[in-house]
Order: sequence, then C-alpha cells, then structure tokens
Amino acid sequence: MEFGWSEDEQSFRAEVRAFLKEHWDPKPLHDFGTDDHKAREYVRAFKMTLAEHGWLTMAWPTEYGGQGASFVRQMIFKEESAIQKAPTSGGAEDILAPALMIHGTDEQRREYLTPIARGEVLWSQGYSEPGAGSDLASLQTRAVRDGDEYVVNGQKVWNGSHRGDWIHTLVRTDPQAPKHRGISYVMINLRQPGVSIRPIWQMHDTGRFNEVFFEDVRIPVSARIGEENRGWYTAMTALDFERSGIHLIIGVQGGFERFVEHVRSVGSDHAGGRLVDRGAVARAVADTHIELEVARLLSYRITSMQARGLVPNYEASVAKTFGTELTQRQARRAINALGLPGTLREHSPHAVGEGSFCEAYMSSVSATIAGGTSEIQRGVIATRGLGLPRA
Repeated sequence: MEFGWSEDEQSFRAEVRAFLKEHWDPKPLHDFGTDDHKAREYVRAFKMTLAEHGWLTMAWPTEYGGQGASFVRQMIFKEESAIQKAPTSGGAEDILAPALMIHGTDEQRREYLTPIARGEVLWSQGYSEPGAGSDLASLQTRAVRDGDEYVVNGQKVWNGSHRGDWIHTLVRTDPQAPKHRGISYVMINLRQPGVSIRPIWQMHDTGRFNEVFFEDVRIPVSARIGEENRGWYTAMTALDFERSGIHLIIGVQGGFERFVEHVRSVGSDHAGGRLVDRGAVARAVADTHIELEVARLLSYRITSMQARGLVPNYEASVAKTFGTELTQRQARRAINALGLPGTLREHSPHAVGEGSFCEAYMSSVSATIAGGTSEIQRGVIATRGLGLPRA
C-alpha cells in the first residue's frame, strides 16, 4: 500500500508547525522549578490559545465543544505537537473526556466537558498507588458512602497534580467485592480541604511527579462516572484512549532528528566531539529510522479505527509497547554512539546537544512503565489480540 497525504493535510501540518514555533516553548516549565502556580498557568494559557484556534478538542463532537474534525486531522496536530514536546496529548481532553462521553450523564457532560474544551480547567489522572501500579485493581484508596457524598481517604502516586485543578481517580467503594468489581471512578477538586500534594522529583531534574493524599475528603456522589463499583470498566475505556495517543510513539522523533544532525556535523571544521564507531552509528540511525516508520504506521492504524467509530484495545497496546520501547532503544543508541560526552548534563561545557541526549536517556527509563508496563501490554496483546488463555 502506498500511503500519502492530501494537499489540505500537508498544508495543515505546515500550519501547525508554524503555530507551535510561535506559541510553544518547553524551556520555561523547567525554569519554573518548584513554582507550581507558574507552571500550571503557563500550560493553561497555552491550552486556552489552542482552544481559541479550535485545536484542543478538534475531533470532539460539536455538541460537546469540538469541531467534529476528522481523526486524521487531529492526529496530524498531535504528531507535530509531540515532536515539539507541547502538552497537547494525554490530558483530560484525550482520557477523561472520552470516558465521560461514553459513561457519563448528560449533566456531567454539560458541567465538565465545556471547561475542558475551552482549556479553562486542567486535570490530573490519579490511578497508581504505592502498592498498586501494574496490579492497579489492588488499589486501596477508600470512598465510604455518606448520604449524597463519599468520604475519601487514601493516597495516589505518579501523577501531574501540581499542574491540575481537578483529578479523575479510582477509589474502592466495596472492599468485600472481588477486587475488579468494588472500584468506582470519581472526580475530585484538588483545591478542596483534605487534599495535599507532595512532589516527587525525577532524576533528570526537568520535571516531577507527585503523591496526592486524601484525608476525609468529601465529594458528591454526582462526581462519580458510571455505576458504583463498576469504575474498573470505565477506567479501561479511558486507558484505551490514553494508550492510543501518537505522542507515546512519535515523541522520539525530535531527539532522533537532533541526533542525526549531530552525526552529520561531526568531522566538519566547526564541530566538536567524535563518534565511537561510525559504522555502528550508521546502522543505529537506520534501525531507528525504520522502527520509527513502523511505530508511526501502528499509530495511523489506530487513527483509522477511531475514524470508523471503534475504540482501540489491543491495537493500542501494540502501538504503546513498540513506541515506548523504541524510545528507550534510541536513547541507548545515542549514548553508545556519543560516548562519555553524551552523558554530560546541559551545564557542562563539554555536553553534546546541550545535554539533551543525557536527559533523553534518563527520562526514557519510565517510558515502558507509565500508562501500563510493557508486561501488562503484552498480556493484553496475548489475551485480547491473539486469544491466548491467561497463565
């Protein structure tokens, strides 16, 4: 099959590139350091700019504030954004919103979708706990029914709540039920009493995760998405959309292009540094180029499914696994090719690429863990894709 883009799609891609060059710079997020307010407002301002252009929720149905644009057009936007590391994927507009459209009430859609579409309210995802990561159904955060409210106590980890106003999260509402059947999906305002956020700084020092603690936090029952004790199945819908994002695959391209540019420059009169083995480097470049195209086509397949009204399942796991493992392979290839200078941070006078290859190598560690480990994804592929029995 020969795959290509229409003139309109090529023109739109060029428009997106120009827009991102003018309106997005990831460096301030690093410079803000511990100032959560500045980081949150910086992202909010960017998303509101996207909303003004109709690009934040372009493939949403028009009745929910979207443009009803094609999934292909939206994917082009997401692809270019991921290359520039712009925060346009993996947020509420991609994960929470589809779950609300499928499982929420009319009132919930009216109350929560419009602020998301306008970029006014930022959300964090709260699934994992200290004792419930890959085995998510073992979560222990408890929500006890008290009339028209739930009282929530517990802890979530590995989330971006410092940039969020609200969190959508999973809680246990029936501790006696089998672990997959006693879970509910709820939405919690992060600014209300009883919620506290503690930072977890990452080793590459360019971002953070958080622990979120709930102490007798009261939320209305109307903040629950779907049926009580059926939240696991709502969450699986949200996870299918999360793992479907092309940002999980194509984010490696920007770093790969910088690596290729550096490889070409080494040996010229103005370039410094050296390559450990030019033959090995050439093979590494070829390998990543081929794998990147495979990853891209896997993501395009998902887009074609969404365009036909389907919810990707094991297909999303295939793309997520291949893409995140490619991120790690390319990070290792770059470090191996560059030698010791590639391991230096941005403030070192001998750093290569302003330390970007070192940062990419360190940050790639979490790629195959976040959003569901590769082991979990392979289980989904085996059981739901290949029809194999569970071990």
